[in-house]
Amino acid sequence: MRRAIQCFHVQFAVGIFVCLAGHSWIGAAVPQLTLEAGAERVGRYEKIEFSLVAPIPEGNPFDPGQTALDLEISAPDGRKITLPAFYYQRFERKTMGEGRRQQDWLYPVGLPVWKARFAPMEPGRYSAVAVLRSSAGEARSKPVAFECIPSAGKGYVRVARDNPRYFCFDDGSPFFAIGQNVAFIKSLSESEGIFRKMAAQGANYARVWASCEDWGMCFEGRKNGWTRTWNWDPPVADDPQPPAGGPAAKCVRIAGDKGASAQFLPTAPMALRPGTRYRLTGRYLTTDDAGITVDVGERNALHLSPAPQWADFRHEFVSGPNEWWLQRIVIRLTGKGAAYLRDLSLREADGGPELLWEADVNRPVIGFYHPADCFIFDQLLECAEKEGIRIQLCLLTRDLYMNRLKDETSANYDRAIADARRLFRYAIARWGYSTSIAAWEYWNEMDPGRPTDRFYREMGEYLEQNDPYRHLRGTSNWGPAPRAYRHPKLDTADLHYYMRPDTGELFKDAVESVRQRAAWLLENSPPKPALLGEFGLADDKFARSNYGNQDAEYVHLHQALWASAMSGLAGTVLPWWWEEIERRNLYYHYRPLANFLAGIPFGDADLRVSTATVSSPRVRVMGLQAKSGVWLWLSNSDATWWNLVVERAAPKAVGDATLIVSDLPDGPYRVQWWDCWKGQIAGEDKAIAAGGRLSLTVPGFSRDLACRIIK
Repeated sequence: MRRAIQCFHVQFAVGIFVCLAGHSWIGAAVPQLTLEAGAERVGRYEKIEFSLVAPIPEGNPFDPGQTALDLEISAPDGRKITLPAFYYQRFERKTMGEGRRQQDWLYPVGLPVWKARFAPMEPGRYSAVAVLRSSAGEARSKPVAFECIPSAGKGYVRVARDNPRYFCFDDGSPFFAIGQNVAFIKSLSESEGIFRKMAAQGANYARVWASCEDWGMCFEGRKNGWTRTWNWDPPVADDPQPPAGGPAAKCVRIAGDKGASAQFLPTAPMALRPGTRYRLTGRYLTTDDAGITVDVGERNALHLSPAPQWADFRHEFVSGPNEWWLQRIVIRLTGKGAAYLRDLSLREADGGPELLWEADVNRPVIGFYHPADCFIFDQLLECAEKEGIRIQLCLLTRDLYMNRLKDETSANYDRAIADARRLFRYAIARWGYSTSIAAWEYWNEMDPGRPTDRFYREMGEYLEQNDPYRHLRGTSNWGPAPRAYRHPKLDTADLHYYMRPDTGELFKDAVESVRQRAAWLLENSPPKPALLGEFGLADDKFARSNYGNQDAEYVHLHQALWASAMSGLAGTVLPWWWEEIERRNLYYHYRPLANFLAGIPFGDADLRVSTATVSSPRVRVMGLQAKSGVWLWLSNSDATWWNLVVERAAPKAVGDATLIVSDLPDGPYRVQWWDCWKGQIAGEDKAIAAGGRLSLTVPGFSRDLACRIIK
């Protein structure tokens, strides 16, 4: 493990000189700790950040089993809150290029440190103490105090107490999720731009993956510069000359004729500082007549003669005046045979953070959290907070866990739970403070046949005990999963639904597709918020349908958004092909719906799906109803996306239809007719309900029309 994490090994002098060996301290029973609060006062639900001076172990700094560093926080009401600290690497960030050609230049700055983040939920005086626990014993810092003052924050997203089909905030105000997937964070700048465009059009919710392995942002997963997950074949072998009595280790191996090579290609472009001296070091061993050359970027860096025993190498170079990236390192044989490399390192010549951590073939896949990706999510979360976007964060890399969940009595199952707890501990420490974290989603599309009940139960209990903010917990499956929907430790029910040709006529009709899927989901889940967490127009293999290119207005999405909002779900469908929405700038679909939904009392006990009817058989009506009002959406069955886009048939306008709303308190009502594409009131009427019944003449329309009835 020492070699695996060597690039992050740091020794600190804390009060008195402390020397680390493994995770024990020599020369003192336990080290002294220093805790510093970033502010004396902080708003309710707002972040206060703490800096901690504490040792970092030689082993895995992300493993609380080696070293657990926590804050013990005393709240104004006397409650004790335990909050984990987290291991943090700072990065400098620049945005290079323009438009869709932008690249995020992220460069590690300084050595890693410990931090903690907290958001107080009640005004008053708080105090905090840092506590370090290891095999050497326990150490405590001096306390620090801070004050929480009132703020305008609404708090965290919760399940509404009076109507658990919907969400609300801590202050009781309603929250209805309007948004989309922004799942693969490949470009931080582009993703921040998507959030800003969503927010400008009234969207407030994004489903984000932190589990993309090497094709996007991923906290825990395979990021290896020697290979890729979709063609996994790293040039790795056992150490041919391991040290006597030392731990078994792997190394990079290149074998074959002269010219055989291995390429180190970072999963994301690796940042360099222009005009900076760097030092490349490592160890190598060769067999037969093989020597090696090492090309660093475009430069032929060094030639190494054959070495039958492990030998050190070192090479310094200066980056060019405009060299911001190191694209690759190529290692070639200069003769027939084999070459082995280990302990590769690239740092500034004067020291500093390791740049070549993806070259370490001994780095653990599970239990190591990628520093750059964690920083990327810091930045994205700050953007979400600024723009009012709530995030459903898909945290676990499914394929690292799924095969270990076959037998709930097995040691593999136990280990999967322990590994998941460790990652969630880190997530709580680093991002749990944020009110923009709406829900933790365990993983994307688990196999619904796996025996996951125990996993959800134990993880749910862990989060109840260790997440002081009590974020919502959810999951998703690759097919319908009523057993998961009913699990008492899952706060939401999530179904992924794509309109595909093999669904027959439903493929051609987004309104009826969404209505039926929403009704099925609500029928097969207990009273909890339900979402269609992925949605799209697909072919039978779940790829994006070519019909989507023909649908210039994305009529199918417009109809699915409105149908889902009026169905009793806790949010709109979350469209999957966010890159297409971005490319075609389709965010305008959110604003009209957001305008219309404003003021609906989501979470009120009496809010329910309306039973309103329309006299015309060509008009479909969906909507919600409460004592305070009725909100309805009327769509012309002739105006399906298929008829408009494929058949190119102009829908016959609806006229002389009568809308009947029942179960209303008698008396006068104000009626607003809304343009569903502009998000504006198109006309107003007055009406009187008698005998619990209200009858309205529907204005003529061709595609769809919304109606708001307020007492």
